[in-house]
Amino acid sequence: MSSSDAKITEAELENDLGPRRVYSTSPSAPSRMPAFASVLAVIAILYFGKEVLLPLAIAVLLTFALAPISSRLRKLGMPRIPAVIVTVVIAFLVLVLFGLVVAGHVAEVAQNLPAYQGNIIAKIRSLQESGTDSGIVRRLTSVVESVGRELSNAEQRPGAPGTGSRPREPVLVEIFAPSRPIETLTSLIGPLLGPIASLGLIIVVVIFMLLEREELRDRFIRLVGYGDLHRTTEAIQEAGSRVARYLLMQLVVNCAYGVPLALGLWAVGIPNPALWGMLAIVLRFVPYIGPVIATVLPLFLAFAVDPGWSLVLWVGAIFLVLELTSNNVIEPWLYGSRTGLSPLAIIVAAIFWAWLWGPVGLVLSTPLTVCLAVLGRYVPQFEFLEVVFGSDPVLDPKERLYQRLLAGDPDEATDYAEEFLEEDYLEDYYGKVAIPALLLAEKDRRRGVLTAEQMEQVFGTAITLVSNLAEIAQEEEQEEEEEEEEEQKEAAVRPSPPKEGNGDESELPDGRGKTVFCVGGRGPLDDASAAMLAQILQVQGAEVVAARHSDIPNRRAMSLVPKQSNAIVVCFLNEDSTRHATILVRRFKRIYPAIRVGAVLWVENQKERQPPALGEADFVAITLTSAAREALADAPPSLVTTARKIRTRRSSNKTGIAAARSGI
Repeated sequence: MSSSDAKITEAELENDLGPRRVYSTSPSAPSRMPAFASVLAVIAILYFGKEVLLPLAIAVLLTFALAPISSRLRKLGMPRIPAVIVTVVIAFLVLVLFGLVVAGHVAEVAQNLPAYQGNIIAKIRSLQESGTDSGIVRRLTSVVESVGRELSNAEQRPGAPGTGSRPREPVLVEIFAPSRPIETLTSLIGPLLGPIASLGLIIVVVIFMLLEREELRDRFIRLVGYGDLHRTTEAIQEAGSRVARYLLMQLVVNCAYGVPLALGLWAVGIPNPALWGMLAIVLRFVPYIGPVIATVLPLFLAFAVDPGWSLVLWVGAIFLVLELTSNNVIEPWLYGSRTGLSPLAIIVAAIFWAWLWGPVGLVLSTPLTVCLAVLGRYVPQFEFLEVVFGSDPVLDPKERLYQRLLAGDPDEATDYAEEFLEEDYLEDYYGKVAIPALLLAEKDRRRGVLTAEQMEQVFGTAITLVSNLAEIAQEEEQEEEEEEEEEQKEAAVRPSPPKEGNGDESELPDGRGKTVFCVGGRGPLDDASAAMLAQILQVQGAEVVAARHSDIPNRRAMSLVPKQSNAIVVCFLNEDSTRHATILVRRFKRIYPAIRVGAVLWVENQKERQPPALGEADFVAITLTSAAREALADAPPSLVTTARKIRTRRSSNKTGIAAARSGI
């Protein structure tokens, strides 16, 4: 083939796809303004109607938590009404008893606080004398001393002798009329009416919700999702199961934390250890903030009680051991405590619900946000809730990798790859993630939105990623060699029967002693795919030489192909490059007729596609596994001899006339 023919061929190949067309990258999408307007309206309703909605929300969540217990009692043969009443009575008796015990211990701790004043002041002064004073210690000392003086003055005012010299301050006197007992009783009971009424309302609502749970479910389906019963049923079941599982497992985890905490504090001598254990059980329902409060209070008490520092260190060690045990043993074992929410979403939800409903909203933040995430999963208009709050990745692995390639960030791409390779092999990663990511880049190139500079950046980042994974490739290569040696030893000791057929198609053949030349077809993205295929072949023990597409038009670059090569593989990410692949395969076959030459046309839907037929190619592959298997195969190359056209220069008119005259 002459150089002019090569130039004509390259020009034709550049025109195969025609001019690059730029398409709009912002397809029309339905407006989300109605959804956001609905969200704002719901937030306003929740804020201004919290006096009514807060007890209802508590009742709904308690219904989710108590429904499994009621169902279990009904399965044991108890009628519905007794089962519901027994469940509710036991639950609220436990809550009331819990509250009374906590209130009693809190009163006792408050009564004993003045006795700890001396220890606190002595420790603060010791810190001040040790040279760690920065102004904060002095202010803290003055605050503690002023509080102590106020407490001592309050105790000495009723009958303190020797205070006659000081002028007595006027005392406000309230006239008490014993003839008005009703007003006195009202003033005492009035502040308690609100909480008692809310508690009674919650109990009644929980009872009726448990009794009419099936009826309420049917009405909700008829009101919200009658047109899609399947999706609505799945949403209700998932919301109920996730909330109930979270509340139950969180209670178990908190009890497994609080009970050992109380025992440990009792063992080291902290006053009221049961109080701190019970507070830890309750406060750990508050995400992130609750465990910190549950830790600070006993530490401060240890700081106040003990004149030295040993008790503080013991309490800190108890909390450290319990946190490590809870986070690394108990919670992974009770995996049901997972909510499907991201950590950032839990923090943001806690801030939002605390602003909306106060401390109670802080406790209810996680269950309510779980319900919102389920709503976003099953209602298309609120899909953004699942994206914002959910813990599942919103991008596929190939999309995440392509985004990192576009950003030119090989480090984060390597981190993602190493996470994937903890469970799978390099062949799976390149075949399921990396090559599909390059196909996304090729799709953008064909749409005209990927510039030449971006393609080079994607290529450079991909090559860096491949080089970063070289160590893992070496480890896999060593594993292959060790497995091969073990199989040979076992075969020598106990010969295995011959395998029928072609053996295991999922395993790649041994590449030791073979040499393969991999090259990109027509762009930097093809070069990146060729580099990935080359690394997979190296894992199998083959000697691989990789080249770029820019080396193909230069005939002298053909010397890059080792003479002892067993196969030449040309890689294309554009599945419509059949004509280009045919020309390149034909060119390599004419120069190296004794080497197997094939092409790889990467495709997305590998199961639904069949490799196209290329005239002189020894093999055509569409997947990474099939390409590696064909490149390492022992099949002989097909000897194709194509007749070369002899081009003759046509004679001009003057030449013809001169020849005629010479003949005359």
